[in-house]
Amino acid sequence: MEELLPESVVAVESYGDDGAEGATLYPEEQALLTRAVQKRRREFTAVRTCARRAMEKLGVPPGPVLPGERGAPQWPSGLIGSMTHCDGYSAAALARATDLASLGIDAEPHLSLPEGVLDAVALPAEVGRLDRLGTEMPDVHWDRLLFSAKESVYKAWFPLTKKWLDFSEADIDVLQGAASGGPVLSGRFHAQLLVPGPLVDGERVEAFDGRWTVQRGLVATVVTVPHA
Repeated sequence: MEELLPESVVAVESYGDDGAEGATLYPEEQALLTRAVQKRRREFTAVRTCARRAMEKLGVPPGPVLPGERGAPQWPSGLIGSMTHCDGYSAAALARATDLASLGIDAEPHLSLPEGVLDAVALPAEVGRLDRLGTEMPDVHWDRLLFSAKESVYKAWFPLTKKWLDFSEADIDVLQGAASGGPVLSGRFHAQLLVPGPLVDGERVEAFDGRWTVQRGLVATVVTVPHA
């Protein structure tokens, strides 16, 4: 994840149960898990352990990370950030609010989306572009990459607007990547907002740009929104 992000962002990731083993939660975090199954508890703990390690890397005292409106994480004053987890992987990325306006990260298993999901999340133009990418680079699950990119776009969008962004309200053009050593693929994507974008430092933002990578059985995407 960190290789996708600018130097102003710190990222911490963990694989398997490494992030949850031996980790403890703050009482207010623990209170959110009274009815959670063990898998949910492990994921919740692992991703917050990553977040606290990222705080420490920024020189910020670690503290609880509680969900706010629509589940978005609430960060200490002066910080922005994003978290993600999927089976066997957790990550958190943080930056100072003076360095970036917003950011979003997402990780997914590098597998095809379940049947019917692509039709629910993709615009016709996006499906056409994915078909062309699939012909040129069939080893990449482009449908899953598009889904992950839309998740990252939403995570960067929401802190700036406090509004819902539907899958159909951003048109994402995934740019074909290139091998960067061994089985690693990476590239960029452009997300054109189809609704009025957020105001950043008084200027309207009409599109987000992001980066992606495929490696270690995962697809990861990031979006960073700079200050105007």
